[in-house]
Amino acid sequence: MKDIPIIDAHHHFWDLSLKKNPWLNPDNQIPFRYGDYKSICKNFLTTDYFEVSKNHKIVKTIHMETEWDPNDPIGETKWLHKLFEMTGFPNALVAQAWFDRNDIEKVLENQSKYDLTRSIRHKPKSTDNPNTKLDNIKGSLNDPVFRSGYSLLKKYKLHFDLQTPWWHLNDATQLAKDFPDTIIILNHTGLPSDRSFDGLNQWRMNLEEFSEQPNTAIKISGICVPDKKWTVKLNKEIILDVINIFGYERCMFASNFPVDSLCATFDEIYNGFKNITAGLPENEIQCLFHDNAIKYYNPL
Repeated sequence: MKDIPIIDAHHHFWDLSLKKNPWLNPDNQIPFRYGDYKSICKNFLTTDYFEVSKNHKIVKTIHMETEWDPNDPIGETKWLHKLFEMTGFPNALVAQAWFDRNDIEKVLENQSKYDLTRSIRHKPKSTDNPNTKLDNIKGSLNDPVFRSGYSLLKKYKLHFDLQTPWWHLNDATQLAKDFPDTIIILNHTGLPSDRSFDGLNQWRMNLEEFSEQPNTAIKISGICVPDKKWTVKLNKEIILDVINIFGYERCMFASNFPVDSLCATFDEIYNGFKNITAGLPENEIQCLFHDNAIKYYNPL
């Protein structure tokens, strides 16, 4: 499987000299699910990406918004198009927009005009654990204002990339039902950070309910656990469960680099993906590593 063509379905580029990612300040870190992240508070551009991924056949990449200055959501899109013109990467993007802001339609209209834009990410408000309720607060999946902004995705022919803990997937399922013409791509495997028996059972149940909606897909990435190395032993069950639940036609592998470099090298992650799926039929492997990213993101 060494030479299998790969489309990395979720990664980031950033140039800290632009001063557009204030969260990437090693001396003023925000609360983060992997803990201390000072090691990624440095430039990560195409040359850096292809150095860490040089042992794999990366043919195209999908860029995920990087929490760029929210007062300038189009700025990142413009910058990435310049990067594409210079380097040929990234080949599609998930852009920033905020569904609960008054300017949402203008932002979506502008984002949709760019050749690489395929999807939007707005991280909805979430709770720290499954026992706390949000009561439809501003910016949550049930917020009427959020849903009103979300409803515009169909008009501009954009997908939604959803990053939320698995205990909010019942709300995401309802969103998928209410807006069946909009594809929801779940990021980071539904964040199965609780690896206890009960935690994984609840994660599977919520994932199964979400997967029953035909307009849903999932990216297998971001499954690091704080203070633990990314290993096949740690993540094999998670990965095979996701493929079993969604089917190989709706799953995509992704590096989440450079963020997941906090837990593993690029080789450890992608060699892990290859090891875990080695026994699958060739056509299924091709879909997981390459073809499904074509289907959902149509990269240039």
